[in-house]
Amino acid sequence: MKKSLIAALIGATFATSALAQSSVQIYGIADAGVMFQKGGPTKIYSGGADGSRIGFKGTEDLGNGFKAMFNLEARVELDNGSQQPTLMNDNPGRYLLRGMNAIPLPPALRDPLLAGLQNAIQVPGEAAVNRERALFDRMAMVGLVTPVGAFLLGRMYTPGYEVFNMADTFESGTAGTWGHVTGGTAGYTALSADIRSQEAIQYRIALPNGIGAAVMYGGKNSGYLGRYNKFRAGHLTYKANGFDVGIGYNHGYDRDDRPSLRTTTVGGSYTLNDQWKFFAGFHSQRNTNSALLPDYLAGWDAAVAPQLAGRVPAATAAALRGFFQRTIAANTQQDANSYQIGLHYKVGSGRIMTSYAHQNDRTASNSDANLFAIGYDHFLSKRTDIYTVFANIKNNNEAQYAPGTAGNPGGFTKAPGEDGRALQVGIRHRF
Repeated sequence: MKKSLIAALIGATFATSALAQSSVQIYGIADAGVMFQKGGPTKIYSGGADGSRIGFKGTEDLGNGFKAMFNLEARVELDNGSQQPTLMNDNPGRYLLRGMNAIPLPPALRDPLLAGLQNAIQVPGEAAVNRERALFDRMAMVGLVTPVGAFLLGRMYTPGYEVFNMADTFESGTAGTWGHVTGGTAGYTALSADIRSQEAIQYRIALPNGIGAAVMYGGKNSGYLGRYNKFRAGHLTYKANGFDVGIGYNHGYDRDDRPSLRTTTVGGSYTLNDQWKFFAGFHSQRNTNSALLPDYLAGWDAAVAPQLAGRVPAATAAALRGFFQRTIAANTQQDANSYQIGLHYKVGSGRIMTSYAHQNDRTASNSDANLFAIGYDHFLSKRTDIYTVFANIKNNNEAQYAPGTAGNPGGFTKAPGEDGRALQVGIRHRF
């Protein structure tokens, strides 16, 4: 079972085995494959079961139970050598502009403006992750481990997302991962949980009886994209006697300090006889003030405002912008509950994986989605495995969820309500 790297590091510092006075390790994952998808291109991807990466981590024993530690981890896209993955397809997501046809303009002027606006808020081929082009987008942190816990600073996985990962049958990777039906509302419009937060400080503790806890706080420019005014999170976990379970909470506040994305996740796994592993999870997501609204308004100002200049009075242009602002503010709200169940079964040198997930959209559109996935992972060695996964997403109403990978969000189906389907085959090597 894949663990969060940050959790593994903390666990290592509390191990009883002797450590060298100081150590630095270079590590990484090279993962790539091919995906065949309905309504999208056959695509070679990087990061199918795990995001491809290269990292540097180290510890120094300071004595008296104190250790210094650091972790720097860079994203690597094996398909093109960049650090910016794209969506698995360029199908437009229609939900964000829902209701914009009612904008009071003649169709001859309205339709090309809306087409330009669609491309401005969802640029075809634009990076879906790491738009900031950060070198160590995956992790950049330094910390001090003490006899009473660890204190960490930097960009790190959030406590709530760590619990989400624990409960995900497909370990936050492949076309079967639970997160492919929880992103935003009706498709990949926004995160369903903040995976990482920058500008963060974290305290963690792992007790000998298997109980662990973490609390995180982020100030201005925190959150995954640095759009929050502040960020708060925490989790409580239990890792012993076959259980790997927890409860986690994340809550961000937008730049006007209004409550933004708030998530609660409960779940994990239970291993039976070292052959069966059962997974279950529940995830709640609420967002009444999207932190991405300034980005969408910037899209209007860049794509639409110049086209209106000189064609409509200034007061009318301002009123139209206000109409767009109210519409997209409503369309970016999230209110959903989701659950997922699944299992692993060891077969020789491999394992069968299967899961079912349901996204219950509680907004007026009722854009639910159901994900069924099955896969096989065969270990050629301790470091190298090959895998294949088939996933099918049944979308309802305006939902456009599409399967993706660990490194590439799926994007959207061709039309609202159309099913998303994908088959992928890949290879992963850890070093």
